[in-house]
Amino acid sequence: MKSRATRPVMVGNVQIGGNAPVIVQSMTNTDTRDAQATINQINELAAAGCEVIRCAVPDREAAEALTVIKPAIKIPLIADIHFDYRLALAALAAGVDGLRINPGNIGGKQKVREVVAAARERSVPIRIGVNAGSLEKELLQKYGGVTAEAMVESALGHIRILEELNYQEIKVSLKASRIPLMLEAYRQLSARVDYPMHVGVTEAGTVRSGTIKSAVGIGALLAEGIGDTIRVSLTGDPKHEVAVAWEILKALDLRRRGAELISCPTCGRTQINLINIAEQVEEKLAKVDKPIKVAVMGCVVNGPGEAREADVGIAGGKGVGLIFRKGEVIRKVPEENLVEELFKEIEKL
Repeated sequence: MKSRATRPVMVGNVQIGGNAPVIVQSMTNTDTRDAQATINQINELAAAGCEVIRCAVPDREAAEALTVIKPAIKIPLIADIHFDYRLALAALAAGVDGLRINPGNIGGKQKVREVVAAARERSVPIRIGVNAGSLEKELLQKYGGVTAEAMVESALGHIRILEELNYQEIKVSLKASRIPLMLEAYRQLSARVDYPMHVGVTEAGTVRSGTIKSAVGIGALLAEGIGDTIRVSLTGDPKHEVAVAWEILKALDLRRRGAELISCPTCGRTQINLINIAEQVEEKLAKVDKPIKVAVMGCVVNGPGEAREADVGIAGGKGVGLIFRKGEVIRKVPEENLVEELFKEIEKL
């Protein structure tokens, strides 16, 4: 896979675009006005692998809370602003590292000019966030509803406003909950501009259904080289968003963080409780931050060979299992001791 060439922007100390790796983002679901709760969640997300965090800024109190939040966290902070340019100015004064706004709906040109001037002074990039659910009425009328072409025209209109002010520290997103629509919009815009793309499936759903939709949508674009930063949008604890994002990147061999579990689907040859063992291993691997591959296989005959690329693994027999490393068997272990013995080998790694 070859990534699309994009111009780089800096969000705090994190580069997005250019030759940088795909960056993992999330968004807090705390009340931003509750600064301590928001700080706690951001620090938890950072520990889970979140590299850039976004907070909703619905009012002045939330903007003022950013002055407390920003110094207490270690990853770049983006303020999500809608309609009120004064909130963007307040967020910039609070020291945020990025803005998510749509220049066309925060006021007239003079108000946009004020925001851009403050962003330029602080070298803060602006993400133009087009959402299929909130397209301009005139575009809906022009295209007869929500289409990829309407989303692209919306994005280009907002981009033009910033370009006319000679401001090109821009990222763009074109989010939709329908995967084909989202894919086509990103493909069309990627062919027309070289700004870095923030990729995601909006309102993807719960952890289960949203994970599938996000993996399909985000994964398809990344496989085509489109996407410089990703956010998985799930209904639930945002730590799940971060975990799923990393799994998508690992599946495409784009980045590595933490352990990767390879496990077989089980079949009639399986003679140990492989499902239970795999779940135990997965739970314990969540605490391993090294980029290793671990296999849990149900068949002694084929397991080690099929998972030869794994650093270490289990291959089940009848009430026993083999511990293997890089396809080579190390020892035979009773079923009840397999997980314990596997993690002894993982600790050696």
